[in-house]
Amino acid sequence: MQSNYESIVPTIREFSGSSISIERYSKILTMVIAGEPLSSILNALVLLIEKEKLGTRASILLLSEDRQRLLTGAAPNLPDDYNSAIHGIEIGHGVGSCGTAAYSGECVIVEDIEHHPFWQAYKALPLQAGLRACWSEPIKDNAGQVLGTFAMYYDTVKSPTRLDLKLIQEAAKLASLAIERSRAFQFQQLAVNIFGHLPVALVTTDDKWSVLEANPALYQTLQLEKLVSFNPFEIFAPSGEIAVRSMLNELSRQQVWQGELATMSGKNQRLDLEVKVTSFSETLGGERRFAWLFNDITERKQANELIRYQADHDALTGLSNRSHLIDKVQQHIDQTNGKRPFGFMLMDLDNFKVINDTFGHECGDKLLVSVAKRLQQQLSPEIHLARFGGDEFALFIPFISDSEALEALAEQWRNALSHSYTLANGQKLYATISIGIARYISDAHNLESLLNCADQAMYIAKSQGRNRYQLFTLRMQQEAERHAKLLSALKLAVINQDFELHFQPIVCIETNQIIRAEALLRWQLDGEYVSPAEFIPIAEANGLIVQIGQWVRLHAMETLIELKNQAIDIGLSLNISTFEMWSDNLQDKLIASFDALGQQLCQGDYPYQGLTLEITESVLMEQHSHLIETLDTLRDKGIKISIDDFGTGYSSLSYLSHFPVDQIKIDKSFVQGADAAKKQQALIKAISSLSQALEVQVVAEGVETEPELAFIRGCGVEAVQGYYFFKPMNKASLFSLLQRQ
Repeated sequence: MQSNYESIVPTIREFSGSSISIERYSKILTMVIAGEPLSSILNALVLLIEKEKLGTRASILLLSEDRQRLLTGAAPNLPDDYNSAIHGIEIGHGVGSCGTAAYSGECVIVEDIEHHPFWQAYKALPLQAGLRACWSEPIKDNAGQVLGTFAMYYDTVKSPTRLDLKLIQEAAKLASLAIERSRAFQFQQLAVNIFGHLPVALVTTDDKWSVLEANPALYQTLQLEKLVSFNPFEIFAPSGEIAVRSMLNELSRQQVWQGELATMSGKNQRLDLEVKVTSFSETLGGERRFAWLFNDITERKQANELIRYQADHDALTGLSNRSHLIDKVQQHIDQTNGKRPFGFMLMDLDNFKVINDTFGHECGDKLLVSVAKRLQQQLSPEIHLARFGGDEFALFIPFISDSEALEALAEQWRNALSHSYTLANGQKLYATISIGIARYISDAHNLESLLNCADQAMYIAKSQGRNRYQLFTLRMQQEAERHAKLLSALKLAVINQDFELHFQPIVCIETNQIIRAEALLRWQLDGEYVSPAEFIPIAEANGLIVQIGQWVRLHAMETLIELKNQAIDIGLSLNISTFEMWSDNLQDKLIASFDALGQQLCQGDYPYQGLTLEITESVLMEQHSHLIETLDTLRDKGIKISIDDFGTGYSSLSYLSHFPVDQIKIDKSFVQGADAAKKQQALIKAISSLSQALEVQVVAEGVETEPELAFIRGCGVEAVQGYYFFKPMNKASLFSLLQRQ
């Protein structure tokens, strides 16, 4: 018999740049050369392929001596019942994947066992074993004779990729090599061929490091013409003596070592190598020998280093990015067991969006680069700077946690950055920065909390006027925790519609009769009412107010129907959030919601004339036509429009003439104590007089005492609302009160 290695060599060359790994060559070829049993080699090959291609269950079947049947070679992860059933199966066209591949000598790809004609007579067995796809490659010798099959099974319907096909071909070639070696081919010739044609460098040495054999790939990899000595301390000098000595020590204990080392090529270029070395003894004399197998991974290492750099650094400024700095901070915490305090700062450019919108994003990017450079010039080496994203930067300041020292640094950086910047196009910009300061351990005991603390402090710095720094305080934390708790609970309350409406009557001064009631939103958390002044801004800031407003309208309009059904002739007022009036689209949706609810609640015409909508003065600041159209549309339905908390905003009596308004409500801050304050009295009288002239009704809020009521009555105000008459009450109490009126 002749060795089939000549047929293996082209395949090795073909796949040396693909999925073949040094690990697979090392393991299988070492076993082949060592003359291990065929079953062990094939079993190892199957396991390696399964490891290479996750989800695969592989099988090697061997062709019987009469070339008529397939026998189990190796299938460690296929069910025993399945292996037993196919052991001895006759080959032929249409006999599953492997029977057909062995018969035809061609690769057979079956993507769907259940519906493929080759498996119709046999599909019950694989389907019962959970096998849904089978790709089979014939294993051939040098003469092209089939020796068996290599199959890859999957538990789902699956098609192979180009790399999958290469992998199965590669496996079949290696299996062929193992089978032929086991069938008594001349070991020396096979070893020489492998040694000479292996596409990875291989050299054997004695214990004096003299070169015994070296294959052509070695000289090609190291770019050498000749190599007499392979002293690892010299060959791998760039890795350092400690690394080489560690490798030799482990080799003496384990007889094998695998890892990465560096060398210098014959052209004085650094090469990174993947190395595997095995120590063995000659059969005669017991002399120690070493087989070195290695591959050039320089390009891969460089690519990985570039990828790692790009993963850790901001592409625009070259600074560390958010994840890299967070890793550094966490490593510091871990290495010091969380016991060493340090400082952390978040910096955010002020009004950066305005700069982007005014001068363009390219100009904004150049400004960020300039800011980054100016920051770097102010830093000592132990301080780590990163761009956290957008216009936000962060500073990790190890070993400094003193408040005064951190504030001094923040002031230094604020002054350094608060100057004009000249960009490449000559454009000059003036930029400032707001800084939030947090301290580990005193402010936070973990990284996530520390970031939150710095962020809260920076937010306060911005809210207080920008271009300043703010040290985190416990009060900020308490407020942030309260805010987070309320937001989370509020989201759940919106889903569960977990709200209530209370009602505060509005009384006619002349008759002391209730003429209307204001619907007031109430929400309980943990058994206690949360002030609307606290949760309404949270709802507005997080976009929940539209859903809440819809809930209020539904239940207020339902209540108005109930009042009419009980012949109680009063109206209801309800507040409309400024958020729901911010845009033309939101205003249109508001009108549509009244239409939809009216149709839902009433078969005929809904009594819109019983509704009064209270809006704030800020809605009227922009006197645009669509807002006027919106208010006119609502009034055409019969809904009245009231300006709530009049006098607290950008007050202007011109609103009363420019906008379709039916009523104003004088804010309680003007009413309370007005009986003794002449300026307040003058304002209330002026508002009342002008409103009467414009035929706009006036309601005074917050009346709590007899003197206040007497004064308000003297000003000609038609109606009052306040604790003097009634506090807010639930719906049952309101109905009970009205029924007694």
